[in-house]
Amino acid sequence: MTKFLILKHWQLFGLLIGIPFIFQFIIMSSVISSNDPTKIFYYFPIMMVLFVGLFFGWFYTLGTNLYKKLPQTATMNLTRFKIFLFIPIAYIIIISIGMAGMFSNTSSGALPNPSVFVLIVPLHLFSMFCMFYCLYFIAKTLKTVELQKPVKFSDFAGEFFLIWYFPIGIWIIQPRINKLFDHSINNSDDKVIDDNI
Repeated sequence: MTKFLILKHWQLFGLLIGIPFIFQFIIMSSVISSNDPTKIFYYFPIMMVLFVGLFFGWFYTLGTNLYKKLPQTATMNLTRFKIFLFIPIAYIIIISIGMAGMFSNTSSGALPNPSVFVLIVPLHLFSMFCMFYCLYFIAKTLKTVELQKPVKFSDFAGEFFLIWYFPIGIWIIQPRINKLFDHSINNSDDKVIDDNI
């Protein structure tokens, strides 16, 4: 997982944006060639799991590894971050599979049960809250590690929005991540090589 920390910004962009885009292009080509538009609902969960796995893998790697570099004066709750990261992952995967099932039933003439939406709305809002907390945690931890002192929101608001708009923010945030971790990861790789010799 530490590979996310040393990937260049263009590599990470290609991984998070390029691979899902190519996969989506392949799916759309398959759907168009088969003349069966309902096929997209079978591929949709696979595409979402791929994207969620890459995106949240990057989030998890950033959060847990930046946390290790925090100064003693900073207090952050890593367990809460992990729980709040897991909730949107589970929600997105379950909702993707549920939507695929719902749309496949709709194509056969059955209508979805409206009571499902009563459950989805609060779960969706809570999942969004969890995502914003994860953005907050990563942005605050990054700035705290860089400055080596506790920070206020005004100090890391820029990082928060850059991570939120990650297709643009990657180009600015990832070089800073590389700078923080390139040396320590290379040293740990050297140590493993030395231990093996």
